[in-house]
Amino acid sequence: MDEFPILFVDDDQQILEVVTTYLTRNGYSVDAVNSGPSALEKIKQKEYAAIFTDLIMPEISGLDLLNSVKEASPGTEVIIVTGYGTIESAIEALKRGSYDYLQKPINFERLKILINRIIEKRRLQLENFLIKRRLKDRYNYDQLVGKSAKMQQIYEVIDRISTGSPTILIQGESGTGKELVANVIHQNSVRRNRTFIPVNCGAITEGLLESELFGHVKGAFTGAVKDSMGLFKAANGGTIFLDEIAEVKPALQVKLLRVLQERKIRPVGDARETEVDVRVIAATNKNLEEAIRTKMFREDLYYRLNVISIHMPPLREIKDDIPHLVSHFIKKFSQDSHRKVNRVTPEALAMLMKYDWPGNVRQLENVIERAFALGVGDAINAADLPPELRAMNPQESVGESTLNLEENEKILIQRALKNTNGNKAEAAKLLGINLTTVYRKIEKYRIAENLYQN
Repeated sequence: MDEFPILFVDDDQQILEVVTTYLTRNGYSVDAVNSGPSALEKIKQKEYAAIFTDLIMPEISGLDLLNSVKEASPGTEVIIVTGYGTIESAIEALKRGSYDYLQKPINFERLKILINRIIEKRRLQLENFLIKRRLKDRYNYDQLVGKSAKMQQIYEVIDRISTGSPTILIQGESGTGKELVANVIHQNSVRRNRTFIPVNCGAITEGLLESELFGHVKGAFTGAVKDSMGLFKAANGGTIFLDEIAEVKPALQVKLLRVLQERKIRPVGDARETEVDVRVIAATNKNLEEAIRTKMFREDLYYRLNVISIHMPPLREIKDDIPHLVSHFIKKFSQDSHRKVNRVTPEALAMLMKYDWPGNVRQLENVIERAFALGVGDAINAADLPPELRAMNPQESVGESTLNLEENEKILIQRALKNTNGNKAEAAKLLGINLTTVYRKIEKYRIAENLYQN
């Protein structure tokens, strides 16, 4: 029952040993600590299904620990264990949110009954959550958007792994939303109340990446003026997302493999190891099997990462999702810009559907954002789309195409100049053309200054 861990807190070491032995033999996953401060450290690292805590302890009492647990992890049930057996203490514990109380000497049959009730409650909650998910005809899954069969398969995987923390490898082209999927997986997992830390492994130099991930001690290298805990320690109890995992050099791959196998990290310059409880999600836009053949990626690390595999489809393979994505981005940028845009015209949508989207969903989002930046009206039309998309309309004759191109250019240049209050250099940046071209187009289309100054 590793997915439903139990924590037992008591300052009596003998009780801890007896309880741990009993629960372990009966198939439960149990941790045991002998003080309130130690328990607080544990709940920072892991989400427990239930915590049994002694009522009377030095430093932090059971009732104070109950308050702290409910604040840090509301879904965790707390049971007060007391040798004093007073009705007053039991009532006070229940008032503060204790699931129940347990008297000493401990009745192990009652202990087992309480744990099984809590685990069954958690299972039912998760099952109800999954049933509600599956009953929906889903156009989206939280921040993910799409109704295509390939997206539905991804939603199903997220549903199925929500009760555990398997290591995941997400593969797909740039711009397909790999980090977004990783975040949605985290938010729908048992670790949702813990930290999600994304790391772009390709953006950090080889010499610094190990320190960034595992931390370092003061004096470990030039510039290490103080200890650093590292991102794995910062993500303890939560999820770390290792993007561009193929960029990690073989020497560091060995250390990542050890973390996955042993769940321990060793800061740079330190001889000591520290245990961590971190869910690892990795992503790459490269072919790792090819990287294995060329000795650029370790085969054993690949299999450690690839416990669950998710392939993000390129947008050209799920074009039926484009209308839903466009609607999603219009709503997003309408809220951000406080501008009401209701729709995309059929002509513009036809262009969006025909285009092959080499930059995938990220490129589509940028196209919609560009339309807003250039001052779109109540609907996105063909004139609001970039030239490479407008060129995809084969239905226009040559004469019509030339006329529309010139009219669209004039409209876009006027909008860009108006949005930049006549600043031609800023307008050039917004349009993605050089300043000389802006001046030439202003002269060509005879754009008067009073038409674009606020």
